[in-house]
Amino acid sequence: MNTTQCKLAAAAALTLAALFGASGSSQAQSFTDIKQVNAGELDVGYVEQGPANGPVVILLHGWPYDINSYVDVVPKLTAQGYRVIVPHLRGYGSTRFLEPHTPRNGEPAALAVDVIALMDALKIEKATLAGYDWGARTANIVAALWPQRVTGLVSVSGYLIGSQEAGKQPLPPAAELQWWYQFYFATERGRIGYEKNHHDFAKLIWKLASPQWNFDDATYARSAVSLENPDHAAVTVSNYRWRLGLEQGEAKYQALEAKLATFPNIGVPTITMEGDANGAPHPEPAAYAKRFTGKYKHQLITGGIGHNLPQEAPDAFAKAVIEVGRL
Repeated sequence: MNTTQCKLAAAAALTLAALFGASGSSQAQSFTDIKQVNAGELDVGYVEQGPANGPVVILLHGWPYDINSYVDVVPKLTAQGYRVIVPHLRGYGSTRFLEPHTPRNGEPAALAVDVIALMDALKIEKATLAGYDWGARTANIVAALWPQRVTGLVSVSGYLIGSQEAGKQPLPPAAELQWWYQFYFATERGRIGYEKNHHDFAKLIWKLASPQWNFDDATYARSAVSLENPDHAAVTVSNYRWRLGLEQGEAKYQALEAKLATFPNIGVPTITMEGDANGAPHPEPAAYAKRFTGKYKHQLITGGIGHNLPQEAPDAFAKAVIEVGRL
């Protein structure tokens, strides 16, 4: 290798190190460039970064987190030429319902329709979808029901499509214990309790779901602001009550939910991921691998990584988003 080649190789190595060298999460950053767009039933708050003509990636956050889960992922993707969209889900941040009488519905199909509406509003024909928790479930549903809109899927904890009928089936006691908050939300005491105490409640969930993630108070506070959305508690309680069959949902989503109740396969290129210290309820990879019938791989991310994988391991998550487009 001559001197010029050595210099080029060193520069390339420095670039990769800058993009993917840090395995920890940011303790000092948050998104500030929030845009708004009317999409379906919502005025959606979202971040958009990267070249306008780049391949589109939509990053979907979970409960009880927010868009700042991706604060370290986005620059790694935009540096590779991606146009990245990170929306606040219904009930979070600056996203608002357009009409006061619209049901504050948290059922899974509603969140998926929100994504399609956002893509239509932004004139996005196809995108790679990536997410965890509620975000992964929503991305799964869009990939299953509207595969023509999805170029690839990155899903933490794998295949998360469910149904009310499946939700009626009892689990072993240890598994039921992990869902303690689902039963809490089923009660009026739980609804009032979450409305009153959602700040401390969500912080407890963060700790239980990621027992080895030593996030500081400032990191939590930056995301907790998003939970002050006036519809947050209502959407949260609706979601978990729907799963237990305690809430019917809206008639306009019944046909979609019926399709989802058949547990449709997902045929788009997919990478599923799991942290080695995920303290939240999650299925084993062997239980869902067969649901992905297209190009597929699974990645276990080690190092004490919990439920909020993109914020705890942003380099691994960004690499997966890039890699899924090359499967």
